[in-house]
Amino acid sequence: MEKLAQRLGLKTDPVIFFVSAAFMVVFALALVIAPDAIGNAFTAGRAWIVTNLGWFFILGVNVWLGFLIWVAASRYGHIRLGGRDAEPEFTNLSWFTMLFAGGIGTILMFWGVAEPMSHFAQPPQTGVEPYSPEAAQDAIGIALYHLGLHTWTIFTLPGFGFAYFIYRYRLPVRVSSVFYPLIGEGIHGPIGKTIDIVSILGTLFGVAVSLGLGSSQIAAGLNELFGTGDGPMVQIIIIAVLTSVAVGSIVAGLDSGIKFLSNVNIGMAVALMVFVLITGSTLFLLRGIVETAGIYLWNLPRLAFWNDMLSDVRPDTDGWGWQGDWTVFYWAWTVTWSPFMGLFVARISKGRTIREFVLGVLFAPSVFSLVWFAIFGWQAMEIDGIGAAARDALGESAGSISQAVSESIPLAMFSFLENFPLATLMQGFAVVIVAIFFATSSDSASLVVDMLCTGDGEAGPVSQRLFWGIAEGTIAVLLIVLAGQAGLTALQQVITVVGLPVFCLVFMMIPAIIKGLLAEDIDYITVGPRPVKSDLQDTADIPDTKESAPAE
Repeated sequence: MEKLAQRLGLKTDPVIFFVSAAFMVVFALALVIAPDAIGNAFTAGRAWIVTNLGWFFILGVNVWLGFLIWVAASRYGHIRLGGRDAEPEFTNLSWFTMLFAGGIGTILMFWGVAEPMSHFAQPPQTGVEPYSPEAAQDAIGIALYHLGLHTWTIFTLPGFGFAYFIYRYRLPVRVSSVFYPLIGEGIHGPIGKTIDIVSILGTLFGVAVSLGLGSSQIAAGLNELFGTGDGPMVQIIIIAVLTSVAVGSIVAGLDSGIKFLSNVNIGMAVALMVFVLITGSTLFLLRGIVETAGIYLWNLPRLAFWNDMLSDVRPDTDGWGWQGDWTVFYWAWTVTWSPFMGLFVARISKGRTIREFVLGVLFAPSVFSLVWFAIFGWQAMEIDGIGAAARDALGESAGSISQAVSESIPLAMFSFLENFPLATLMQGFAVVIVAIFFATSSDSASLVVDMLCTGDGEAGPVSQRLFWGIAEGTIAVLLIVLAGQAGLTALQQVITVVGLPVFCLVFMMIPAIIKGLLAEDIDYITVGPRPVKSDLQDTADIPDTKESAPAE
């Protein structure tokens, strides 16, 4: 494999690269040859996971959040990632801005209107009347549970693991490095390479599913504007265009491509949010932002451990329960992004203390998400009509957004924007925001996957990065074909199955991190050929080597 990699001019670990590529090619061929069989397998796999392990996903993320808060509050919180004398590369404002950029994209644009409206029209809690004030409060609380602290917990845990072991012990930039305290030099052997391959494949599928969701939203927007249709062929064309943009960004490089697209993306998204706040029910929304914070904090403990255990006796479920369609799907989907987002937040956080890292990554994007959902969610529900009196007063216009969401979740944002000035212009603006985000996600993911293969924190040759960018687009197209008319349901099935092994890997990071932190109590940590004092004493002598690591 090494000779083949040299012949092709690749800068990578040949085993990780070629095995990951081979799995992708085999999966692609299987989808082409036997799409029905593959679809049935994912359907059965998802049903088994949700029925038997849904509780594991829900409990797991709560355990992760508790662990992160403990680390931040503990005596280890003052340890600086990168050494005692390391300084943050970015100001607090720049750091928070980049964290916001990581949290905007697909999640907020796709679900900002759709999720609150879904729960508003069909409350998951028994005894809550649809479209009532209680349903509205529950809808906002549930949306923030899914897309607030718990989502960022899934990103923060692997990000902390990366930052701690890569910066502190100079280990390779790979997921396997987090497991050094558990498997030692095995991170360079078959076990470590298997961990890295699973992480790469999970990331590729997570990004591909997101591209599938994004293409459906862009197709819905274009159909609303120009009547282009929103079927699979339109989505495939959109993915091809987005992949081409991502490929161009990859060729342009990090500063000229990805950085530019990211800055444009966050500026446009914030502009859209401010537009809705100013042209909508401004006073109502300002009050809603404050009240939403209270709703979230009040409902979070109950929702965090709600397991829908009585779903079997409810007549309105398919046997998997409401949690299978929402919470378990979210956690499985998000965890496939965790290697990608974890490395991103680790890269921009060098020089910060563990306490700064954990609290910043957990809370800064979560606060932004709270404001986003308060503005888009409450405004959408007010337009739809909250309570019987309000809906009667609205007359025929009542229920317009909830009806659109029930027909097409990707159409939610565009139906919402129909109620504002310059509706057509703002719908087109929203389409561009979604398109730029997905192009940014694709090229950023290609870069991160490539780094996970090289292991040195640097991107490989352009051709190597192009391979991963094209691979993501190809998988997304094949998943769209597999999904067919099933749409979101089929993508949920795929990502739930793929997310399980990645979820288990992230769970095992906790004992690895604990063992690494306990080593901070030892006067000397052996790094490479000689003993060096730990950071609690002095880390100035830690050698800058990619393959050396502290002994257990």
